[in-house]
Amino acid sequence: MIDLQPVKGTRDFFPDEMRMRNWLFQVWRSVSEQAGFEEYDTCVLEHEELYIRKAGDEISKQLYSFEDKGGRRLSLRPEMTPSLARLVLQRTKSLLFPIKWFSMPQCFRYERMTKGRRREHFQWNADIIGQPDMVAEAEILMLLISACESMGLSAKDIRVFINDRRILNAILSQLNVTEKLHSAILVIMDKRDKVSPETLGTMLKDVGMTSSQVQHLNEYLTKTNLQELKEELQHTEGIDELQHLLQLMDTAGYSDYLQFDISIVRGLSYYTGAVFEINSPEKQHRAICGGGRYDSLLSTYGGKSVPAVGFGFGDVVVLDVLRELERFPELTRTLDYTIIPFDNEQVGIALKIANELRSKGAIVDCNFSMKKMKKSLHEANESGAKFAILLFPEELKQEKVVIRDMQLREQNPINITDLISSAGQAA
Repeated sequence: MIDLQPVKGTRDFFPDEMRMRNWLFQVWRSVSEQAGFEEYDTCVLEHEELYIRKAGDEISKQLYSFEDKGGRRLSLRPEMTPSLARLVLQRTKSLLFPIKWFSMPQCFRYERMTKGRRREHFQWNADIIGQPDMVAEAEILMLLISACESMGLSAKDIRVFINDRRILNAILSQLNVTEKLHSAILVIMDKRDKVSPETLGTMLKDVGMTSSQVQHLNEYLTKTNLQELKEELQHTEGIDELQHLLQLMDTAGYSDYLQFDISIVRGLSYYTGAVFEINSPEKQHRAICGGGRYDSLLSTYGGKSVPAVGFGFGDVVVLDVLRELERFPELTRTLDYTIIPFDNEQVGIALKIANELRSKGAIVDCNFSMKKMKKSLHEANESGAKFAILLFPEELKQEKVVIRDMQLREQNPINITDLISSAGQAA
C-alpha cells in the first residue's frame, strides 16, 4: 500500500495552511521591496561541491545528495547563500555594487528533527553585497525588525541578539588557542544552547583546547558589557564596529530590539564579522532567524573577496511563535460570488456569467453539485462568498438572476447585464 503521509520531515499545505504561507510570503516580499531589495531565485538543484566547505560545517553532512545519470554529484540546496555567491560571481563585472537582493527558496537538510526544525522549510533570505560599512548590517536589521512588526511582533516579544565573530577570535587568541582551531571551536560554541556545559567542555577539549582554556573561555562567555570586554582584550577588532552598529540602530529608533550576546556564534564557518539571531527575550524557542557578515565567501569559490551581509529567516519557527502568541491574522477564503445553478441545463449560462464576472476582476466560483437550495446556500456561506447568484428558471427567462447577500441574508432579482456592469464598477 502506498504511504499517504508526506515524506518524513516534509509538509503538505492544505488550502487553509497555504493561505497562512502566502500571507507570510507577502509580508517578506512587501517589506523587502519597500526597503529597496530586488527578488531573485535559483534552481533547487545545485552542484554538491558548492556546499562542501571547511571541516566541521554541519551543513556539509546534512545534504540530500545524489549522482545523476550523467555522473554529476548534485544536491538539493540546504541554504541559499552559496547559490547567491554563484550568481554574483557570474556577473561580478557587470553588477553595480552594492546590490540588495532577496529570495524565498525552499531548502532541504537531512538532520535530526526537533521542535521548530524540519528537513524542508521555506526561508526568506536578504543580502547586501558590496557594502563594507556597518550601515549594511543596520539596513539588514531594520528590514528584519520591520518584518517582525508587520507580523505583530514587538520589542516585548522578540530580541535581536548580536555579537561579532572577531570578538570571539580575539578571546581565543588571548587564551593562546592556535588560530587553526578557531573555526572548529566556533562551530562547537554554536551548540552552547543545545548541549550541557559538560558536553560542550568535552567537545572543546576533543578539538584541542586545554581544561584551563575551556574554563577561561566560559568566564569570558559570561560577559555582557562590550566596554568591559574592550578593556580586557588585547585585540579589540569587532568591538568598535559593533558599538558603532548599536549606535546607528539607537539613532534609527531600534535600540529596544538589540542586545549584545557574546554567546551568539552562528554555525556556518563563512561568517567573518557581526552575527545575530532573533529569538524571544528569554530565548524560549529556536532562533527565528539568523545571519551576519560573510566577507570572504565569494573568494572561496575563486572570486575576489566582496563584503556581504545577509540572513536566513525560516517559516517553521516563526509560525510556531505566532501560533503560541495568538498573533495569526484572520485569513478566510476570498470569494466575491458563488454561482448556483439548480439544473444541468443551466450549466452553460452559469459558466457564461462566471466568465463575464471574472473578466471584470471578480473572484467567482460555481457550485455544480445541483443540491437543494438550503444545502447549496450553506455551502456558499461556508465558502466565504460575499454573494450567491441563484439561477431560477423563471428569472432566467427574463434574463435575470437572484443575487443573495450572504451576510445580510437578503436577496433580490437583478438583470444579468446590470450584475455584470455593477461588478465592473466595483472592480
